[in-house]
Amino acid sequence: MQALLERLRQAFADPRHGQIAALLGLTLVGQATGRLDTSLWGHGVALAAALATQRLLDRWQGRRHDPRSPFISGLSIGLLLRADAVWVLALAAVLAIASKGLVRWRGKHVFNPTNVAIVALSAAHLGWVSPGQWGTDVLLAGALMGTGALVLVRAARFDITAAFLATLAGLLFTRALWLGDPLALPLHQLQSGSLLVFAFFMLSDPKTTPDARGARLLFAASVATAAFAIQVFTYRPDAVLLALCACAPLVPLLDALWPAERFRWPGAPSPSPSTQGEPRAELQPTVAAGGRVLARRLVG
Repeated sequence: MQALLERLRQAFADPRHGQIAALLGLTLVGQATGRLDTSLWGHGVALAAALATQRLLDRWQGRRHDPRSPFISGLSIGLLLRADAVWVLALAAVLAIASKGLVRWRGKHVFNPTNVAIVALSAAHLGWVSPGQWGTDVLLAGALMGTGALVLVRAARFDITAAFLATLAGLLFTRALWLGDPLALPLHQLQSGSLLVFAFFMLSDPKTTPDARGARLLFAASVATAAFAIQVFTYRPDAVLLALCACAPLVPLLDALWPAERFRWPGAPSPSPSTQGEPRAELQPTVAAGGRVLARRLVG
């Protein structure tokens, strides 16, 4: 019994395992309650396509195959993307995994894989996002926030989700007060299940967010502000997804201005500082150190 508990503890030391469990649970709940339009067959196709593409990419790059990240991408696509044909979900999974290997900067993929795939297929009018599919149930919102918080604490990325939600809440409540709208309106918007899935399980991806905490807070505020502007001026239902995709190119810039230790999943080998453009060890992982480096570069 003790050995079994130790193995479980080691397994859930990796936050990806908790995220997979949460997304799989959401998928099953969505199917059981009828909140998801995608069939179980569609979920299976998206998952299989993501895993197959990751295997091909790993073989091409000569790396050991790890199914956990594509598992997360496949489940996320099934939860967020709606389509009339199953092949669209498969295409989304292929695009999501391929983007990790094809669009990189200093050894780090720039775009969130699931996000860029959904935005691309929505722009091509092959699929769409339905933010209201999860409703605004308080119980569901609480379950999503609690589960997501546990996963983010493990990944040390709770700060970016908190900053995003705080900034978006501030903007929504300020607008409601300015227009004289009831405060129940922004509260209703913040209880959206799709918004919480985005904030806790997509925006917080440690592989596509800035390495330094100060940079993450700035990035989160930028995504929230962009999402608010897109929603207010264009009424797009996928405003948060568009905002994240538009702000993703800021991550390499913020990593350059605020150098910090690169995130690695538990058990992953430590890369050499001189390979793949990784930050060098002598750079301090603090905002102050990043400011000093930038000042020296500007003066020099």
